Amino acid sequence: MTSEILLISLLALFALNVPIAISIGAASVLAIVIQGDFPIMMIAQRLFSGTDSFHLMAVPLFMFAGVLMDAGGISKRIIDFANALVGWLPGGLAAVTIVSAMFFAGISGSAAADAAAVGAILIPAMKKSGYSSDFAAAVQASGGSIGVIIPPSIPMIIFGFLTGASIGQLFAAGILPGLLIGISLIAVSTLISLRYRYSATTPFSAKHVWHTFKQSLLALGAPIIILGGILSGVFTATESAAMAVIYALLVGMVIYRQLTIKSLFPLFRDAAVTSSIVMFIIAMASIFSWIAAIENIPEQLAQSLLSMTSNPTILLLLINLILLIAGTFVETTAALILLVPTIISMLPMLGIDIVQLGVIVVTNLAIGMLTPPMGICLIVSASISGDSIGAVSRRIIPFLLILLIDLLLITFYPPLTMWLAGFIGN
Repeated sequence: MTSEILLISLLALFALNVPIAISIGAASVLAIVIQGDFPIMMIAQRLFSGTDSFHLMAVPLFMFAGVLMDAGGISKRIIDFANALVGWLPGGLAAVTIVSAMFFAGISGSAAADAAAVGAILIPAMKKSGYSSDFAAAVQASGGSIGVIIPPSIPMIIFGFLTGASIGQLFAAGILPGLLIGISLIAVSTLISLRYRYSATTPFSAKHVWHTFKQSLLALGAPIIILGGILSGVFTATESAAMAVIYALLVGMVIYRQLTIKSLFPLFRDAAVTSSIVMFIIAMASIFSWIAAIENIPEQLAQSLLSMTSNPTILLLLINLILLIAGTFVETTAALILLVPTIISMLPMLGIDIVQLGVIVVTNLAIGMLTPPMGICLIVSASISGDSIGAVSRRIIPFLLILLIDLLLITFYPPLTMWLAGFIGN
């Protein structure tokens, strides 16, 4: 009875367009109250214990590091270096947008932060250079989705927290898929630019590449510290996030001198607001997942899927389909907490490593960030460009198609994810 109340009330609240976190929390509280088997005090206890984790401390720290690096002048130097690297391609600014997003992904761990930081500079630049506004937004949205695949990745941290998978291995496993996705998105943007005759921004010059590399060296030091510390075993993910904050403060205040004590307070506020949204969703979802575990809902759902087929290939395709649909309608953090327990219970039947499964899950949800109505990268990019969600959605279709091909490669070619992760395991 409890599981029926939980699921029906959740779907009803979703249909009424109640915010995700409120829907999850209200459905959970309603199930507890109607069933009457659990004391109300358990709600407060689960809210606290759901966020009381050393691993989850990395979430606000990475978000704050991303805000500091953007305000501290790091984003501009990364964009200048990306322009020197790929600005000579047809539609050079489109390629620059995606490469810049890949670099910034190694700093923030958040797709929304990636899309906002890079898009605020490059979407207006593309429009000024004659690119159609909706195409500029589509390029930025697709590039921003890489922010949760190339490490550090907040969804990967949450997946590791939920499953016990090594966050270091998850980060290592995301590197090659992130590069594959970035290169494939550049290829699509270049082909579209050829069709619409969008020109290059600058001729290729090895001297200019070297000059902008030197200028951006300190900016690129952040991903090196973050990834190097985690992958070498010197830092945990949380400790590396703290180091990223310290590094961003030193570079922004002492070297680039674009941060001041006075400017830190609004940055603290912005990072705190963004972090609190994620942590609030996690807290609410922890009540839901606790009830679901007691009622054995994940296992029941898993058995329903397994009753359809025991073929690992078909199961993986079904899981991908479910995740793609969920990513379209449910916020990423909530989708992870709601669906991962069910997926993990099927892991023995899938015949893949938990680390590869983590990358598959995160990639699916990254694609969901490009689709309405909950696609955060789509929403952020459209708001910057001033276009409607529908207009940008139509222009993003070619990028979605190549991302689906990339997803199939990530799903069915294990070395793409497990080769680098194997070094961390050893």
